[in-house]
Parts: sequence; structure tokens; C-alpha cells
Amino acid sequence: MVPRPLGRTGLVVSPVGLGTVKIGRNAGVKYPQGFALPTEAEVEKLLGRALELGVTLFDTAPAYGSSEERLRGFVKAHRGEIVVATKCGEFFENGESRWDFSRAALEGQIAASLKRLGTDHVDVLLLHSDGRDEEILAQKDALAVLREAKASGKARAIGISAKTEAGIRRAIGLLDVVMAPFSQAKPELGPALQSAHDAGIGILAIKTVEQGKAADPNAAVSFVAGRPFVDALVLGTLNPWHLTAAVAALPS
Repeated sequence: MVPRPLGRTGLVVSPVGLGTVKIGRNAGVKYPQGFALPTEAEVEKLLGRALELGVTLFDTAPAYGSSEERLRGFVKAHRGEIVVATKCGEFFENGESRWDFSRAALEGQIAASLKRLGTDHVDVLLLHSDGRDEEILAQKDALAVLREAKASGKARAIGISAKTEAGIRRAIGLLDVVMAPFSQAKPELGPALQSAHDAGIGILAIKTVEQGKAADPNAAVSFVAGRPFVDALVLGTLNPWHLTAAVAALPS
């Protein structure tokens, strides 16, 4: 894989990144079939295969159950080689999500994430939106905490995991990175993502294969990776061969 700049962040990422929700959480997720959490050996095999393929971007979140904790050893062993993205704002407790974008909640969650990951900084720190993108970005606490995390070196780049066109456009001039759902079947956010990218924002696409529902996953990967405004797509999988196939499907 040929690495790509992540907007104007100064970070360089592989065009396919690994999303790690499935290594830490199997409740309250929207996949076609249920699944068991992987063993430590299975996690090690998946992460090792990712490195072999040239994957350098690894995405996690506090709301992904034990994902951050399970990545700790891997992050420690490969910190200089990988780009680590995590989020703040969403809590998953007792089988349900709740969101809190107050200063106390965000600062506490960021500190806990760094401790679980075993690092003094993450490369990308995102607000984990519940769909109220504009409202979240209008809250002074949310932006202030992210900017303070960046200024203090706890995050190299800051952004939002957005769900709406309005939220993506609102992020322009405020943030460094936008993560958003974008796929061949659901390309509606494309124009907003293009505008954000043109403004220098790094773009991470999620739900590329529609959480396993895409009729042709390889074609779906090729379509998204081929959009000039997508810096990387994040694929959530436990299967090393699905990851291998996604990398093979990248446009040449």
C-alpha cells in the first residue's frame, strides 16, 4: 500500500485502516450476525497480519468495550510505526451507549484512554458524535478540550466522527480530521467530504462495506478508496483474510 497524507495534519496513513470495535465489544453492534470476542491469540494474529499488509492506521474508542486495553501491548511494541486514533464523548455501559460532552467527562475519558492504551498521546482524537454533530461542535467545552489536548501533546490531530453533512461542513476551519460513513451504496456525504478535504481536513471513511452487508465488499472498498477526497477507509473486521482482500482491492 502506498501511504497517503491525512489532510494537512502531517500524519501519513495507510489507505486501509483497521477498526477494532470487534476485538472489544459484541453487544449493541449492528452487524448481520453475532460473533464471539476473539481470543488473545486471534487478536495477535489479526494485528500481525495488518502490519504485514502495511496497515498503519488503527482505530479504537472507549465505547468499544475492552478494545483499547487489548491494543495496549501492540501499541507499546509498535508505537513509532503506527497511527492510533481514538475517540471521546461516548460511553458504553450496561449494554447501552450514553454521550457526555462536558469538560469533566471528556477530560476524564481522554486520560483513561491514554492509560488503557499505554501511551502519552494518540495521533488522532475524535469526538464520538451521537448524530447531533452541529450541536456538539457548538459546545464550547467539546472544542476547547480537544484543542487543549492537542496543545498539550496528548493528541497530534483532533476531529469528529460525524454523521451529517451539516456536521462535516461545520468542522471546516475548526478541526483537523473528519471520520464519516461513506460507501458505494450510500455516497450522500461525498460532496461535503470533498469540501472538507479541499479545505485541508483529513478524511477517514467508515462503513465502507456497510457493516458486512455490501453485496461485493471488494468493489465497495475499491470505490471508496478511489475517491480523491478519502485519505483512508477504516475496516472493522476480525478476519485477517477479509483485511487481505480489502488491501488487494485497492485501486492501482
